[in-house]
Amino acid sequence: MAGWKTAQVTSEYKSNVDFHAITVKDLKKNYGRVQAVKGVDLDVRPGEIFGLIGPDGAGKTSTFQVLGGVMEATSGTAEMLGIVAREARQFVGYLTQAFSLYPDLTVHENLQYIGQLRRVSKEDIDKRGMRYLEAFGMAKFTERLAGRLSGGMKQKLALACALVTEPKILLLDEPTTGVDPVSRREFWDALANLSADGMTIMVATPYLDEAERCHRVALMYDGVIHEVGTPKQIRDNLGLKRLEVRTPLLSLAEDQLTGLAGLGDVQRFGDRLDVMVKDPVSAEKLVRGVLPAEDLDIHAAEPALENAFVSILRDLGNEPHAAEFPARHKGQKNEQVAIGSKQLVKTFGDFTAVKGVSLEVKYGEIYGLLGANGAGKTTTIKMLCGLLGQSSGTVTLAGETGKARSRHVREQIGYMSQKFSLYDDLTIEQNLDFFAGVYGVPAGEIEEKKKWVLEFAGLEGKGKLMTGSLPGGWKQRVAFGAAIMHEPKVLFLDEPTSGVDPIARRAFWRMINKLSDQGTAILVTTHYLEEAEQCNRLGFMVAGELVAEGTPTSVKKEQGGRVMELTTSDPQKSLNYLKEKLERWRVSLFGDRLHVIVDGDPELERRKLDTLLRAGGIQLLTANPQNYSLEDVFLVIIEKARREGKEGSEE
Repeated sequence: MAGWKTAQVTSEYKSNVDFHAITVKDLKKNYGRVQAVKGVDLDVRPGEIFGLIGPDGAGKTSTFQVLGGVMEATSGTAEMLGIVAREARQFVGYLTQAFSLYPDLTVHENLQYIGQLRRVSKEDIDKRGMRYLEAFGMAKFTERLAGRLSGGMKQKLALACALVTEPKILLLDEPTTGVDPVSRREFWDALANLSADGMTIMVATPYLDEAERCHRVALMYDGVIHEVGTPKQIRDNLGLKRLEVRTPLLSLAEDQLTGLAGLGDVQRFGDRLDVMVKDPVSAEKLVRGVLPAEDLDIHAAEPALENAFVSILRDLGNEPHAAEFPARHKGQKNEQVAIGSKQLVKTFGDFTAVKGVSLEVKYGEIYGLLGANGAGKTTTIKMLCGLLGQSSGTVTLAGETGKARSRHVREQIGYMSQKFSLYDDLTIEQNLDFFAGVYGVPAGEIEEKKKWVLEFAGLEGKGKLMTGSLPGGWKQRVAFGAAIMHEPKVLFLDEPTSGVDPIARRAFWRMINKLSDQGTAILVTTHYLEEAEQCNRLGFMVAGELVAEGTPTSVKKEQGGRVMELTTSDPQKSLNYLKEKLERWRVSLFGDRLHVIVDGDPELERRKLDTLLRAGGIQLLTANPQNYSLEDVFLVIIEKARREGKEGSEE
């Protein structure tokens, strides 16, 4: 990149592994009596993508703020390319967790403001800014107000603003929270290219499928680094395998297997259980001896990084909050339609946002509505829950058709909004009192329910805190608790765990599953597709239409094809080369491995890829077929819809 010798730095690193771009020694950061960072030692190599992962409150953001020169350490040292962090801000880019753009300025004006603030010439800002906007697919949006961009495009613009100074080191604090899967892949492919050019990137993320894309990761908990290594090393150190168990009665099976000698962690998903085991063969025999043989399907699989993350945190004493919800009104699963629509349409002037959507969610079912930004998900949810009138079609809600706005129906609904859930200028208790009143929680139950929300959120005794002072993860937990205090029969969750760490996410889904078992119908949206595996059924929206529907397993099978995981002699060169030779959406880089979506026989596709790579001067080292992830399925469905002429609205 212009302005400094990135390629030279990368070359120096390859020949001298002792040279570090970021060096942290015994770093401590206190806020009064609170120790946020308790003695961190860390080295990050030039050109490396390094992930810092950990639960909410681990000290990640405080560490980033010291490295970014925003504040000084209490003690210890932090150096960026040999210079004290506070004095190195000129060549360090920092994308903060909070919104860092000016909504009433255009894309171009935001770039100009940030660039001039960092003393970059107007000509260089225009040249560099357009280069990044073109790379991120945003060149045609230069005159759009930042406040009118989608979440994904805001993050791309924020990254472009951080890059316009052409930093040598880039710090990213949860950069893709709220970003759809397509934009997330584009974002990470852009990071891979920057890394290949020699830029050092340090990223904090709550999404461990993203952490798989880092060269190395560090697990931070309670202000201390506990483990550092490549994602593979951390998974291998776990010493466990994963059994995928499919059976019709998941709730009963979960109860029977949890705590059973010889089995480890048991996690429930929408149509399966994941069971961590040391010996897959003996563990499978044990499971088959406990569960009914009818419709029982068991497959061994490799553990995910999230499995390792949860296991390590549990060993450190960090267990999900398991406060028992004080349910006072029994419900039950049945075959009635709790949430439904027939040929639902919504137009805004000449634009049709939702085009004939028909779906049904029964009591006791968890239904995931997925789609890229601009697909029409939020508009559909607003019509289904009665917040927005439809242009045509019918809506069934809580068993009533055409009465979504009636008082009787509204009393049976809970709604956790993507953008607005709590009042920042009220205390936590004041928020809970307000929502208890709005939802009509009986007076005799309010204190009990409020106590439960605080326990669930890990905020016992802290009800007097101002809600606006809470980190995002804790705020989400309080908002979720507020939405279910009245024990709704129908629950809408719009990105409920956005920015929430894996341990807290498990607590969320344990509670969501309990509500489902008690008969609550739940419709949820999420951009984190590993989380969508928790749903019983999924619906995929593209350009206002529902284009695919089914269980997580069935939608994977219906798409056909596989993922080929490749290792090559030059991963970055392979990524760029294959993106030129194949459809770009098929190829993505995960650390030192490539994932390529293929349609045909795995062996035939391996030979094709081998021939193609050799023609580009690249050696194929390994090629292993993998099952689709839901993110892969999402991309395939989006691409199929695009080929049929279905395009989403411009973000």
